Amino acid sequence: MSSTTTKSAFWLGVRDGSPFVLVVAPFAMLFGVIATEAGLSVFETLVFSIAVIAGAAQFTALQLMTENAPTVIILASALAVNLRMAMYSAALTPHLGSAPLWQRALMAYLLVDQSYACSVAQYEKDPGMTIAQKVAFFFGTISPICPTWYAFTLIGALVGNQIPPEWGLDFVVPIAFLALIAPMLRTASHLAAALVAILVALLANGIPYSLGLMVAGISGMIAGAQVELWLKARGKWS
Repeated sequence: MSSTTTKSAFWLGVRDGSPFVLVVAPFAMLFGVIATEAGLSVFETLVFSIAVIAGAAQFTALQLMTENAPTVIILASALAVNLRMAMYSAALTPHLGSAPLWQRALMAYLLVDQSYACSVAQYEKDPGMTIAQKVAFFFGTISPICPTWYAFTLIGALVGNQIPPEWGLDFVVPIAFLALIAPMLRTASHLAAALVAILVALLANGIPYSLGLMVAGISGMIAGAQVELWLKARGKWS
C-alpha cells in the first residue's frame, strides 16, 4: 500500500467495520432499554454509553447496580471485564505506538473489540502499511460503529419497554462476542484460555455480584500463558 493511499486506508477500515453495525445496533438498543428499566434517565443512559463505550462492562456494571452491589465491586467487575483492552493495547502498540499523542489518546478511547479485531487482521495482512495508513484504517473501522452505539443507545432509552420481549434482543450479546472471538482462536494457548475461562465461568456462576466472571477471566489468562510457556519450552528443548 503506497504512501498516497491514506484516504483509501480509511475507507477500507470503514468497509471492514460496517458489518458490525448489524450487531452493535441491537446491542446498544438493548443496553438503552435495560438501563432505563433499571432506573437511569435517558440522559444518564446516553452519558453512560458515551463515557464508557464498552458494552460488556456497561452491562456488568448495570446489573450490579440493580443488585445494589458495593461501588468498589461494581468498579472492580467492570475493570475486570475490560482487562482485555490492556491486552489489545499491547498488541496494537507495535503498529500505532509512534502515532502522535492526541491520536493515541483518541484511539485509546475508541478501542473496542471490533476496531481491535479489524485493525490487527489488516496490519498482519499488509505489513507494509505506513503509520499514517494504520491510523487512518483504525479510525475508519470505528467510524460506522461508534455513532451507531450512541444513536441506538438513545433509541433504546427512548423506546424503553415498548420493545416486545419476543424480539429477543439479548441474543445479540453472545453472537457479537462469538463473531469476534472465534476467528482469533488460532493457537493452542488461545484455545486453552477460552476453554478454561468458559469452564470456570460455569462452575463459578453462583458467586455473588458476578465475581465468577473475574475468576474465570483470570483463570483463562493464566491457562493461556502457561500453555504458551509450555509450548515455547518444548520447542526450545526439542
